[in-house]
Amino acid sequence: MDVTPILANLNDAQRQAVTSPAEPALIIAGAGSGKTRVLVHRAAWLIDVKGVSPQSLLAVTFTNKAAAEMRSRIEALLKIPVQHLWIGTFHGLAHRMLRRHWREAGLPQNFQIIDSDDQLRLIKRMFKSLKIDDSQWTPKEIQWFINGQKDEGLRPQHIDDDGDPNRRQMIALYRSYEEICQRGGLVDFAELLLRAHEVLRDNSALLDHYRRRFKHLLIDEFQDTNAIQYAWLRLLAGDKGVPFAVGDDDQSIYGWRGARVEHIQQFQKDFPGTHVVKLEQNYRSTATILNAANAVIANNNMRIGKNLWTDGSPGEAIKVYSAYDERDEADFVIGRLRDWITQGNARADAAILYRSNAQSRVLEESLINARIPYRVYGGLRFFERAEIKDALAYLRLIANRNDDNSFERIVNKPTRGIGARTVEIMRSYAKANACSMWRAARTIVRNDLSGRAANAVDAFMSLIERLARETAGMTLHDQVDHTIHLSGLIEFFKKDKGEKGEMRVENLAELVSAAKSFTPDPAEEMLPLDEFLSHAALEAGEGQADAWEDCVQLMTMHSAKGLEFPLVFMCGMEDGLFPHQRSLADPRGLEEERRLCYVGITRAKQLLYITYAEQRRLHGMDNFSQPSRFIAEIPDEHIEEIRPRVQVSRPLHASRAAQQKRTPIVPGRDMGIRLGQRVRHKKFGEGIILNCEGQGTHARVEVNFETVGTKWLVLSYANLDLM
Repeated sequence: MDVTPILANLNDAQRQAVTSPAEPALIIAGAGSGKTRVLVHRAAWLIDVKGVSPQSLLAVTFTNKAAAEMRSRIEALLKIPVQHLWIGTFHGLAHRMLRRHWREAGLPQNFQIIDSDDQLRLIKRMFKSLKIDDSQWTPKEIQWFINGQKDEGLRPQHIDDDGDPNRRQMIALYRSYEEICQRGGLVDFAELLLRAHEVLRDNSALLDHYRRRFKHLLIDEFQDTNAIQYAWLRLLAGDKGVPFAVGDDDQSIYGWRGARVEHIQQFQKDFPGTHVVKLEQNYRSTATILNAANAVIANNNMRIGKNLWTDGSPGEAIKVYSAYDERDEADFVIGRLRDWITQGNARADAAILYRSNAQSRVLEESLINARIPYRVYGGLRFFERAEIKDALAYLRLIANRNDDNSFERIVNKPTRGIGARTVEIMRSYAKANACSMWRAARTIVRNDLSGRAANAVDAFMSLIERLARETAGMTLHDQVDHTIHLSGLIEFFKKDKGEKGEMRVENLAELVSAAKSFTPDPAEEMLPLDEFLSHAALEAGEGQADAWEDCVQLMTMHSAKGLEFPLVFMCGMEDGLFPHQRSLADPRGLEEERRLCYVGITRAKQLLYITYAEQRRLHGMDNFSQPSRFIAEIPDEHIEEIRPRVQVSRPLHASRAAQQKRTPIVPGRDMGIRLGQRVRHKKFGEGIILNCEGQGTHARVEVNFETVGTKWLVLSYANLDLM
């Protein structure tokens, strides 16, 4: 048989993976090493060369797009129809199984799938029927809890409350939610996977059938599997199945979603004699970029280990820019983008990456001012984000009680017991009497509403009046800060325990930064708040470029996974921002942050710029930070510093040992104390020096500590260590 079409254009490692024997295989596929090609050609090899029936293959991917690509490439390679092959996402294949075996799964034949929004609405209705006080638990918090437990394979009866009454109540709500879903024949996304696992686990005949049918399991992005996904695959494979898992432990960046990088290590224990192949030849990036990525990720301990290489050109050095602040950083990026575009390159070939969603605001403003079209990949522009619109609606209502759109948006956000019927009564009255919703509310509170609804509306209006009074004499940024806290928006979004809730809190804090840096135009003769609200509306009105337009791509590091660009900017590379503050004291979290940095570096094909700011106003605060420790992990020979700064308190490329060495601060001796210096205190932990004053035994410093905030300390007694 001529196997040339299948094996042609494969390198030695890819060929070894594709032709591996019928035994469990783990393919460690580095960034840009052709993992999709290996999966496709492995399927073709099994079908065309080994005579495996197409119906005996099961291929699992993480996105519908990846599944469609795999299906079309197999079809093109083998010239056979593949629409009936079991190729799909975990959720798609679980759904397919449950439709066929609804009786065994204890489901009605016409069970309905509910998406995340439908699930949240159901939980809200459950809260109402059970008269749950949503000031203690929010529907989103319970949704996060339920889905998290299902992802771990746990039903309510399997969860221990640990003697915690709050946890006990959450378990009870999980149980009530399950009863509602069972009565209505409703299945959420997490339930698809859990139920598919249970139906195989609890039906030996069914399990035997699928084990005989699907001997070969092809698994894409294996490093991203969570507990229930891996359990389902492990159950399906049994002792005689041949799983072929392709993944990269160095690109496992979704721990906050439940992904477990340790599954790659566990795989070799669960399937003794696993055939391991490493795909290390990269077809994307220059040698310099790959060497930098290898050097950074080598600092992680929990990894199998590999070394990316290319037979392409060394390429240019990685450019590192030390900015004064976030605006200087944005100006630098814009300048380099202009150079790139004027050289005839496409705007769409450039990407700006950042760790925190809130960082996009300053970059967006600079791009708008420079008239460079851009698109926020997989997300909304800053002033279009829901939480920002909520905060602006409060500010608009403070400025103008007759703003009906703002009134309706926030009258029950956060939830305060004002339902749709109450809002409709106010809306109808306002229309009939040609007045604003605010005036309508004033009238019907006294005449047309029941006690509870009337009290809720009255409390809302009192809150707005209080905000107007208390913010009247404040500076603009204090007005914004006071409003987002007193309105309850901060606490409301904090109760959403997932990454999205944290992102929304950060965005609200960034709105304070936007107000702080906003400069009113004296010629406008407007109040600063009114002018800022107009500015926000105009910014939101500057629509993003359409997906098909030639425009610069803005995105978080997480969103960039799987993409590649000739030119990449990694912005905000500062300790506390990237790596994120919450990961600095957590070895596992720090390793995931380093993997995220590795992903960011390997998005670049030709040119990579890394930028950081000595001072950054972010989340409403001025921060003085050290350059990210990840920069110091890149060898000197791969770096070109564009503008060395004397203000940096340690050499940019100091060794890790030098960075970790601490020097005690001795009063009366010049130890190089300067603003922005990072120090450690035995009780308060790590912090940044914001101010210094005095001499000798009276010398003292103001330090912004990461955990306890700002404190003045006398150097004679503080026992601070320089870092």
